[in-house]
Amino acid sequence: MNMNRKQILASSVAVALLLGLAGCAGGGGSAPAAAPAGELEMPSEPVTLNLVDVSGDVVVAQPMIEAYMEEYPQYLAKVNFDTGDATEIAGKLQAQQAAGVSQIDMVLTGNDALGAGIELDLWQKLLPDYDEQLGESVATYQPNAQKMLELADGYAVVNDYGNYGPLLEYLPQTVSDVPTTADELMAWAKANPGQFMYARPANSGPGRAFVQGLPYILGDTDPMDPIDGWDKTWAYLAELGQYIDYYPSGTGATMRELADGSRSIIASSAGWDLNPRAIGTVPAEADVAALDGTSWVMDSNFIAVPKGISEEKLAVVLDLMKWMLTPEQQAKAYDTGYMYPGPAVEGVTLGMAPQESQDVVNEFGREKYDALLEAYPVVTPVDNKALGAMFDKWDREIGAGMIQE
Repeated sequence: MNMNRKQILASSVAVALLLGLAGCAGGGGSAPAAAPAGELEMPSEPVTLNLVDVSGDVVVAQPMIEAYMEEYPQYLAKVNFDTGDATEIAGKLQAQQAAGVSQIDMVLTGNDALGAGIELDLWQKLLPDYDEQLGESVATYQPNAQKMLELADGYAVVNDYGNYGPLLEYLPQTVSDVPTTADELMAWAKANPGQFMYARPANSGPGRAFVQGLPYILGDTDPMDPIDGWDKTWAYLAELGQYIDYYPSGTGATMRELADGSRSIIASSAGWDLNPRAIGTVPAEADVAALDGTSWVMDSNFIAVPKGISEEKLAVVLDLMKWMLTPEQQAKAYDTGYMYPGPAVEGVTLGMAPQESQDVVNEFGREKYDALLEAYPVVTPVDNKALGAMFDKWDREIGAGMIQE
């Protein structure tokens, strides 16, 4: 979302990834063990970091990182920012590490690619291994951000938090009979075939929130167990799929099709409601609604470190993470509503944010968010292993043959 940030440095990371894949055809090799916390030292010469964003969080993280470069040029000379696909990054890292090549130093990710990387043992363990560097910072997380940190199993830190969903987003001039229950949504979709859309959950925050929210709404036996506890949800998704034209591979397509009138109702979330209206992708008059019985599925963006990073770079990355979790930098997480509200640490108010962020949130935020958050409980996503199983089952049984790039 909104990738046109100023001063994105030209990156050769994408080319390097391809070279890494080509060079690993023979397989073999593994990443070297990282130095213990007490042995890490800041470099004598500034380093260059290669960062890949597979969650869209570069819009939040880049200003924090650039501020660090300005403050500590003796440690960090340059960051090559690149973007990638959440469904592909684990395979690329696995190929590089098998070849004994380390070309990516930081990954901005959601819990989708994070979980895939944990399953394949691709990430450097950060906590408790580097409590000396990060312990005081992560201790300042808000309670719900702390729960998201626990889902990372020590392999990542939370950079920003919020973006509650699921929500239904629509244009009031197009939809007057907004569904308020799951049954009403099904009836509406049947009466308006092709007019409801959500994106592939494996690569869409609102798509994940919609699918993970249904077990609570429908009263499934175990909302945290997609395989054995979601009978009602899978049946509902299969029936709903009869009235859906296709599933886009990312959320942006759903927003564009809502804006141009191709779709009338889409799955959304707080950040995806606010930010596209603020940047003009979606008309400002778009509105949102929640289904009865909703539970808000939390969302976070994480910072993970692939195995194989050099000691000098690891020292800088850990120091950079500590910097990014200070209140001053966390205030930038309000951004233009991308992860609304955004800050993961306690005590960060909108008044501390840059004026641009304050203006955007004041203009495009919704008073109803506070009421909705009070009306329904907030829950964590399913754990990483269950999430991977959910993605696989959805791709095979719901999205097969209907996913478009």
